[in-house]
Amino acid sequence: MFNLSIQELEKYIQDDLPYFDLTTSLQNCNSVKAQIEVFTREDIIVSCSEEAAKIAELLNCKIEFFEKSKTKIEKGSTILKYSGDYEDIHKAWRLTQILLEYSCKISTYAHQMKEKIEKVNPSCELLTTRKTFPFSKRFCIKAVFCGGAMPHRLNLSETVLFFEGHRILYKKNEEFYEDLKRIKTKIPEKKLNVESDNFEDSVNLMKNGVDVLQLDKIDFEELEKIITYKNENYPLVKILVAGGINLTNIEKYASYKIDGVVTSSVYNCGMANISSRLEII
Repeated sequence: MFNLSIQELEKYIQDDLPYFDLTTSLQNCNSVKAQIEVFTREDIIVSCSEEAAKIAELLNCKIEFFEKSKTKIEKGSTILKYSGDYEDIHKAWRLTQILLEYSCKISTYAHQMKEKIEKVNPSCELLTTRKTFPFSKRFCIKAVFCGGAMPHRLNLSETVLFFEGHRILYKKNEEFYEDLKRIKTKIPEKKLNVESDNFEDSVNLMKNGVDVLQLDKIDFEELEKIITYKNENYPLVKILVAGGINLTNIEKYASYKIDGVVTSSVYNCGMANISSRLEII
């Protein structure tokens, strides 16, 4: 696992606190000490708690306690607790809580999807797409990792994946199939991934050396035909499914003994029900 850098956290702080906290600056709060306890109102998988704690430290607060990322905790449990000057506590309050609300929801949702997969297909992997919030990829990747998922593609430079939009370069599919042989020789250390949405195309792709088939919005009857053909003729080819897969239907897809489920739903699942208690000390 990895942590977000100090520079990233300082940028996050600066976005919310470019100068000072105008509200608390209007109060007579000199020398007043306070404490905050961030807790969950639902069962969650903790993620980015290290970052939340570091944010509080960067704002001159003292960390009393935090649960480590990847920890499963129950409703009512404390995630993070810190103390300091009243004004500094208010500076850190929303920054830390909102970070945890987003990250813990992502990790919890990913964990729930992973649990559903493992019930029907323990060898199937939960994979998350590149469709993270803009400007927040590292944050999102850490959160899904804490939930037990793996990144499908971290960036365009990492993996080879041909979509329908790449085929417009060719006059017909046969030209694309033929070119795959040339492409495969250029990437001996990488897997050749190609998206498909039907049986005939999938068969032709397997015949021409594809390593991984990513089946997009495929119906279950077509999916079963492709898997059967693959198992009988190209058992080393891997099958991924993608397109509209979420917590409500992931178990159905995974039951077809595929190798991985590709999803973006972890990034738009909302926020965890997290709250805080502040008190003067």
